[in-house]
Amino acid sequence: MTIFDRILDAAADNLRIAKILVQLGLDPNNVTYDAIFNRLLEIFIHNITLANMFALAGAIFFVATLLTQTMVPLRVANMIGCAFFALFGALTASVTTFLLYLLMVPINAYRLRQMLVLVKKARSATKGDTSLEWLKPFMTERKYRKGDILFKKDDAAHEMLLTVTGKFLVKEISVELPPGRLMGEFGFLTPDNRRTATIECIEDGHVLTITYDKLLEIYFQNPQFGYYFLVLTSQRLLENIARLEGIVAQHKSLQQAAAANGPN
Repeated sequence: MTIFDRILDAAADNLRIAKILVQLGLDPNNVTYDAIFNRLLEIFIHNITLANMFALAGAIFFVATLLTQTMVPLRVANMIGCAFFALFGALTASVTTFLLYLLMVPINAYRLRQMLVLVKKARSATKGDTSLEWLKPFMTERKYRKGDILFKKDDAAHEMLLTVTGKFLVKEISVELPPGRLMGEFGFLTPDNRRTATIECIEDGHVLTITYDKLLEIYFQNPQFGYYFLVLTSQRLLENIARLEGIVAQHKSLQQAAAANGPN
């Protein structure tokens, strides 16, 4: 208890207004607004150095990262801020500060490039490339054998899949999915995250998977990606509608032909 009291006494002593004023170079018995202003101005002018200017610029850019709402400008601001703090560390001969912020520059640059590539590929996907192979760096591999059921209609959906090798069958509409096709994207968009069809492996192969949580993370990092993803899945939906319309039209033509021939 004695040690604790000594700590409190020391803290209280250091926080006394008179002692703080002395540390600032002011006379506790003669404190005026002019004296305080002049002393603060003196301290500010004394600390105007190139190193501190770099530190100030770095701090401004770091505050900017807290105000940005999307990932790309955040990475850019963070890179610039790290570069200024690295210069500050170099000019003040602080090796740890210099190395820390210097290392953060290429890390942010790599993540920025990864995000820009993602957005670029997503944009190109809306112009005809709907394979989604550009998502591979964010996906994990899984293998299936002939006869395996990947998921059934109305199952709870947690991930999206991209076929790489093998063949897969959408059982409800008897459509084969070759390599490079997307599966399970509609479960991400349904309100209750349920599978809309049953998928069976009809030829040994493997797929790449990405969880819906990861897709949401990518979306919130860059909402522009979310827009392109919705466009891409809309294209998939339109393809399915066109396929079903073709089947309906074929059935109608067969019925009309049968009606025209009539019973012999």
